[in-house]
Amino acid sequence: MRLEGWHLIIIIVLALMLFAAPKLPGMARSLGQSMRIFKSEVREMKKDGGSETKDDSEAVEGKVVNHPRSTGTESRPSEGTDVPPPSRA
Repeated sequence: MRLEGWHLIIIIVLALMLFAAPKLPGMARSLGQSMRIFKSEVREMKKDGGSETKDDSEAVEGKVVNHPRSTGTESRPSEGTDVPPPSRA
């Protein structure tokens, strides 16, 4: 007889019931507390993220710097453009 996935799940559940039964209520309680904390943190992050305005960001001016090892006959962007150097694959 060959063991399949659901057979293993049943064996694991039975082992937990036999050997870890006294600890299961405490584990379930701590899991519930962790889920509550996680949900409240996610809710708080969403609330904080929604109140920010997008006018706070300032534009930063810069220029493209070619990688020092990228030498050869590759086409190079002119200085000050926002084109990345060609990738080497």
